[in-house]
Amino acid sequence: MSDLIISVSGLRGVVGSSLTPDVACRYVSAFAARLKSPNIARKPVVIVGRDGRDSGPVLRDIVVASLRACGCDVLDADVVATPTIGVLVRARNADGAIQITASHNPPPYNGMKLFGPSGRVLDATSGAEVRTAYMNQHSAWESHDRLGDVQRVDDPHAPHLTAVLATVDVDAISARRYRVLLDSNHGAGGALGCELLRRLGCEIVLIGGTPDGQFEHVPEPTAENLQMITARVVAERCEVGFCQDPDADRLALIDAGGRYIGEEYTLALCVQRALADPMTRGPIVINGATSGMSEMIATEAGVMSHRSAVGEANVVDLMIATGATYGGEGNGGPIDPRVGMVRDSFVGIAQILDLMARTGKSLAELADALPRLAIHKTKATLDSNKLTQILLAVAAANPDAHADHSDGLRLSWPGEWLLVRGSNTEPIVRMIAEAETQQRAAQLCDSAAAIIAPLT
Repeated sequence: MSDLIISVSGLRGVVGSSLTPDVACRYVSAFAARLKSPNIARKPVVIVGRDGRDSGPVLRDIVVASLRACGCDVLDADVVATPTIGVLVRARNADGAIQITASHNPPPYNGMKLFGPSGRVLDATSGAEVRTAYMNQHSAWESHDRLGDVQRVDDPHAPHLTAVLATVDVDAISARRYRVLLDSNHGAGGALGCELLRRLGCEIVLIGGTPDGQFEHVPEPTAENLQMITARVVAERCEVGFCQDPDADRLALIDAGGRYIGEEYTLALCVQRALADPMTRGPIVINGATSGMSEMIATEAGVMSHRSAVGEANVVDLMIATGATYGGEGNGGPIDPRVGMVRDSFVGIAQILDLMARTGKSLAELADALPRLAIHKTKATLDSNKLTQILLAVAAANPDAHADHSDGLRLSWPGEWLLVRGSNTEPIVRMIAEAETQQRAAQLCDSAAAIIAPLT
């Protein structure tokens, strides 16, 4: 589990094992090399942020020093959410950014996510260029008279907060005086999350607000990992529970009765709200692993829905290509282009409260009114050399399905589907299925797992 993973949007590994200071320096240098142009005399400006992991301060020092050694000026935002980095890039007219984060991975992990000048994570082509430069040990070190400077960013959350508030009816939400639990789990979401909820007139019960990486629970916001939080929502008499992952680009929901609503519903509810508003009514983009709830909402609204390959960069690429007014991934990551082309838990928080205020309905009522589909997710440890063999075996066992090989293997039948693909961030194979019942969705995943088990 300690292998270094480099995807199109960044790098992730185990601190002190696969992710070492040498690896970090080389990777930053590879990124810096593509920011510099022989025709431009000024130094590139790069924003650096981090989530709350305990290894974050050390990695920040390494990343900042490496960028300066490559002749880049650094704006150090310190602890900020990943979507905040995207907003800051545009607000400061920066040439790029590095967010130090391992998202939902366990504490031993950390990594880097790379952003381009438009404030989005790098597209596949740009990310591949950085990876190639890293593998080829291409460096961009500068002489003593070309070193970059560093400056701290004052109030890095302000532009993001303003952009999110502009998408909702602040007065309508504030009038409801919602009592809200925010579980930031000692990650990067607490500071902006609390300020956002205060501006929306909410009473706040905060869990894990200190960004020190001492997670209260396993960081991925799944039903199994949030049992303590669901009980707390009930005990604190909250109307809704919002649960972020450590870098706060994902959001899971809990209703007032302590029911885990989950991450898939975050996007579906945000899509529902967007398509009910003439300002945001238009095509949507989701990925191949996302629940069909959003597709059904789009069909009912009379707008097009599109599916991309899994991964934020792929969703954003297709959103741009199709002129989509909304998008996201079913892992709790809505993308509102008015705020930024980055998955954003704060967008989810504000817009779900807005939907509750507009309709006068509780979160439970809103969730229960959505199309009834059941999704099941599981995973298995993967030997990457066997991935092709695994996908071919699963496809061969399901000749009655429509097979799409554009992103792993996606098998679809009327009213149900199964996706089998290697993870971009972990040495595992993911199996995700959706059907009309939870039992059937689990059966689809189990059938794939039975084929895969002898091959792993």
